[in-house]
Amino acid sequence: MLKIKLKPNGKVHQRSFRIIVAPDRSKVNGNFVDDLGFYTPNTKTLQIDQEKLAKWVKNGAQITEGVDKLLNPDKYPRKKKNKVVEKTEKAVETKAEEKIVETKTEETNQNPSVAEATSPLDKEDTEKQEVAEVKTETEESK
Repeated sequence: MLKIKLKPNGKVHQRSFRIIVAPDRSKVNGNFVDDLGFYTPNTKTLQIDQEKLAKWVKNGAQITEGVDKLLNPDKYPRKKKNKVVEKTEKAVETKAEEKIVETKTEETNQNPSVAEATSPLDKEDTEKQEVAEVKTETEESK
């Protein structure tokens, strides 16, 4: 089975691609049947012989996904990276919440009176004790 695919040329960071017709299981740099054009990603240059392309598609050659993305860019919309931003914002928020919780626990460990006053039941108990202490002080003074 023949496929229309990209054959890489050039240096690593200066790639260009030949658009070729080759057997589907052939090596990337192996022999090919026909040369249809080229694509240079650095300059976004795409040149394809449309007549040859139509002839090979008519004869049964299949277009690979890479070549199809070049020929029909609307068919493959670019993915947005908003999810990554949301995840990082959530991570920052959770880290901030963790820091707040840590500082509260450190304060309660350092000041036991703060720990007692944090729950509403403990507040009521401390108020009752203070009222009882005031009453005993007033009775002793009499």
